[in-house]
Amino acid sequence: MPFKKINNIAGWLICLIACTVYVLTAEAGGSFWDCGEFVSSCYKLQIPHPPGAPLFVLLGRVFIVLFGNNPLTAAKAVNIMNALASGFTILFLFWTITHFARRIANVKTGDVVTRAQAWSIIGAGVVGALAYTFSDSFWYSAVEGEVYAMSSFFTGIVFWAILKWENHADEPGADRWIVFIFFMMGLSIGVHLLNLLTIPAIVMVYYLRRQDTFNYPLLRKWFLRIAIVGGIIAFIGALIMANAESTDNVPMDSTMGGLMIFGVLIAIGLLFGVERINKDRKALYGGMYIFFLVGCAVTGIVQVGVIQYSVKMAGTFDRWFVNGFGMPFFAGFTIFFLLLAAVIWWGLKFASRKGWGYLRLGLWCVSFMLIGYSTYVTTMIRSNANPSVDMYNVDNPISLVGYLGREQYGDFPLLYGQKFTANPVDVKTSGMRYQKSRDKYIEIGPDRKYVYAAEDKMVFPRVWDPSNDQNHADYYANFLGIGRTQQGYERPPNQIDNVKFFVAYQNYWMYLRYFLWNFAGKQNDNQGLFTGNVRDGNWITGIGPIDNIFYGDQSAMPDSLKNNKAHNTLFALPLILGLIGLFYHFKRRGGDAMVTMLLFFFTGFAIVIYLNQAGFQPRERDYAYVGSFYAFAIWIGLGVMKVRDWFAKKMTGVTAAILATLICTLAVPVLMAQQEWDDHDRSKKELPRDLAKDYLESCAPNAILFSYGDNDTYPLWYAQEVEGIRPDVRVINSSLLGIDWYINELRYKVNQSDPIDVIWTPEQIEGGKRDYVLYRPKPEIPENRYYDLYSVMKDYIGSDDPSKMEDRGGGEALNTFPVRKFSVPVDKALVLKNGTVNATDSVVSEMRFDMPKNAMVKNDLALLNIIAANKWNRPIYFTNSSADLGFDQYLRRDGLSWRLVPVQNSRVNTDYMMGKAMNVFSSGNAQTPGVYFDEENRRHLNSIRSAYTELALDLASKNRLDDAKKVLRKCDAMMSPANFPYGFTGRGNLHNRNSLMFLQACYAAGDTTLATKVEASVKKDLEQQMRYYNSLTGTNAEMMSDEKRMTDNYLKAMVEMKNTYNPAIQIPGKTIAPVDSTVKPLDTSKKKK
Repeated sequence: MPFKKINNIAGWLICLIACTVYVLTAEAGGSFWDCGEFVSSCYKLQIPHPPGAPLFVLLGRVFIVLFGNNPLTAAKAVNIMNALASGFTILFLFWTITHFARRIANVKTGDVVTRAQAWSIIGAGVVGALAYTFSDSFWYSAVEGEVYAMSSFFTGIVFWAILKWENHADEPGADRWIVFIFFMMGLSIGVHLLNLLTIPAIVMVYYLRRQDTFNYPLLRKWFLRIAIVGGIIAFIGALIMANAESTDNVPMDSTMGGLMIFGVLIAIGLLFGVERINKDRKALYGGMYIFFLVGCAVTGIVQVGVIQYSVKMAGTFDRWFVNGFGMPFFAGFTIFFLLLAAVIWWGLKFASRKGWGYLRLGLWCVSFMLIGYSTYVTTMIRSNANPSVDMYNVDNPISLVGYLGREQYGDFPLLYGQKFTANPVDVKTSGMRYQKSRDKYIEIGPDRKYVYAAEDKMVFPRVWDPSNDQNHADYYANFLGIGRTQQGYERPPNQIDNVKFFVAYQNYWMYLRYFLWNFAGKQNDNQGLFTGNVRDGNWITGIGPIDNIFYGDQSAMPDSLKNNKAHNTLFALPLILGLIGLFYHFKRRGGDAMVTMLLFFFTGFAIVIYLNQAGFQPRERDYAYVGSFYAFAIWIGLGVMKVRDWFAKKMTGVTAAILATLICTLAVPVLMAQQEWDDHDRSKKELPRDLAKDYLESCAPNAILFSYGDNDTYPLWYAQEVEGIRPDVRVINSSLLGIDWYINELRYKVNQSDPIDVIWTPEQIEGGKRDYVLYRPKPEIPENRYYDLYSVMKDYIGSDDPSKMEDRGGGEALNTFPVRKFSVPVDKALVLKNGTVNATDSVVSEMRFDMPKNAMVKNDLALLNIIAANKWNRPIYFTNSSADLGFDQYLRRDGLSWRLVPVQNSRVNTDYMMGKAMNVFSSGNAQTPGVYFDEENRRHLNSIRSAYTELALDLASKNRLDDAKKVLRKCDAMMSPANFPYGFTGRGNLHNRNSLMFLQACYAAGDTTLATKVEASVKKDLEQQMRYYNSLTGTNAEMMSDEKRMTDNYLKAMVEMKNTYNPAIQIPGKTIAPVDSTVKPLDTSKKKK
């Protein structure tokens, strides 16, 4: 049978297997993180966070319609879309592996192959493709409604397409495959930019296939000319930059200029060195070096030229035509692209007339990439309709520029920039920013960037983030052993520290650890925040002697971690087979291996360099590197051929091929499927939706609900926008409150939620205005009294009077606030009438609170604006009990949410919450056997358990013991111990601490049966933890010393608690203070995606 037919049949069978696996294990509803936002966007064609994903949204809408346009199946429809996209990714991976395997076996696509050849080639494809099918990170993305699954699909199809071109390169019309690739890349921009990292590998394939047609002397001549000219320009630029450094925060100074020159010299030296060493293969290696740089250049041109500057120029045209000629919005935008189309058309004519094939091909590629990229037009169209989810308000070309550039997240240095200990010495302004008004674009001020002293900057800064709002600076200091002082830190980091963080944290912890999760094994699903934490989130092999060297005796681990479903032992077999395939590939087909290595590098280590991640990431980031795992899966497949070669020394070729395929299949993909299935099957899990429903149903009608972070907000958006749950509640993401467009969107009605009053006008918050205000007391304003919050916001912080501002130099002035004692008047008749308080509550005449901060950011100010302007007319709730603004004593549990009430220290609204807890709340099928909940899900289940615990304690304190028992029993029935045990080893022992509170509530309610059950589970886990910590030695023991101390304290607390509660069930003071187990999520408004 011809190889092509066998290859096609086998590929489609593998695709069917992969699609079946992913469809069967796809999450039942919306997942945590960005999934709720994306499903909401797909359902109503709304605008997700920058830089958006318009193609994903459009395709998601198509699948929702195919599934009946039913809100109850919308999330499942998007999940199935990703499952199918992932299955087709496996199809293209299979065909990619068989392409390389066929070339090793010297088989052409039309050849009739022997049985030995067929088993060898197809076996390689099967093992490699199925290994990737069951890999941890890819499977995770494949079964949820995020963009990474579809992004992987585009990565797979474009890499396969260039190999398809390679097969037909000498045939007429073969270059259509290259045009197709760029069209796919244009479309992929509307999903995620990761696909662009395939360009260097694609360029290398093109070079290797066309290498005999290139004029190498001419190439080297021009390469040297460019290098010399580049060196001269770099030298002149270094002089200019060095002169400008004293006043401007330019991205490079004389040091950078010198490095550029040094880099050019190294490049020239390497070129000559490679060619001298490889005299007999001079054309190949010299050309590979040049075309590697060409690939990097093309990637940069696409990223900067096509994606960014085409839209920037179109936006500039639009501003010119609107402001200069009074034309309508989008006139200049349209004219720009019409002119660009005309230029491309003329270029194509010119290239055809001159016979310049490469120019013609390049222009066609640019044209089709722009056609694919045009999906972003739908973003502006939909934004003009003002949907409920309208991130960045992208209703015009100017805002599209900021949306694509992710301006709300800020920027970060890559080649040269500040150290984390640096303080700004000045502010640099450059360029004017514009914003759409009623009939034109108006100026909203220049761009502002902090300037740092030259001695506070370094080359290739990896420890760069001086902000500490997410504890990044403290993480650097702790990692590098730099102590804190009252003034800051003991010393600035040096270049050795910089390299240490780059190697040990960014490369090992944030990439290689993930790589080994997929191909060696995974310890558990606890997030690994710190290098050196030998208990949480490490890679393992399952081979005791190896794992014990790195992490101590793994057999001494607590059962909750040993039996954790994400504890996957692969014995490093996929890793070993992949390394065998890597070396075999380089030995047999060096050029093909180099192509695969480029794909592996640019989708792995290059991303590490670009992201420049700080510590304390809000989640594990393995999903960002699945492209490099895709490349490694190619080598896993090719490893089968090497194993075949070993067997062929002892047996016939057919037997060797069959045996190698069967053994490798059992040892790698079958083992991976057996280990990974239980922690990737999300087919019964619905917690994000239920959690959002619980939050919303806790709120009174027409409420305002402040949320924190992604996993509070996005499930709420899904519940409201898709399933229509409580559309009268206005959800406000506090992380986005620091952005002007988001505050302005609050002024409009959304769904059934009325507009929200904000004290300040849009002009007072536009751009960087009031981003940051300082506490500056005034002698004439007494500090020992409380001041009306509304008046302070309106008349002082909202004033542009220079006497109420602080001059910071360089034309910058900051608003200030003179007092930290605020009050909000209370209309007692109103709050009683509208249900804010109960008739039995002790209502204060004014809500007084002390601001604990010396500075407030716009997020804080906007929140206080809303509270002051609300005047108790609408209920205000929070998903977290700590707003960090001084009014925590006025927050009361009204279910899962906390309500702001003019009553001090009223922790629980007992009867209201009792009704919700017994009749309304649900827990995402946690009661159903066999449902897996990872760490993030467990954290939110703990939120639900914590709410029931506080209610039960409150009921017991009021001697309503029967009601307390009912609440505790209800909570116990909602969460199966097999899915969510009371005793579980987690970060900071927060899980066990929450369970100890539940145990205390059981004692207080007199439920000795349930208390015995909870105590046994928690005690077992804590004692097993102590045995594990005692088994550790040296550095491992030191790194876990805090956890050990905490565990010991909890064991002692259990004993004290049991002794405190005698058979008469007295209600003493609480042994363990109530704890909010819903640890405030990190602010991800600055996250990089």
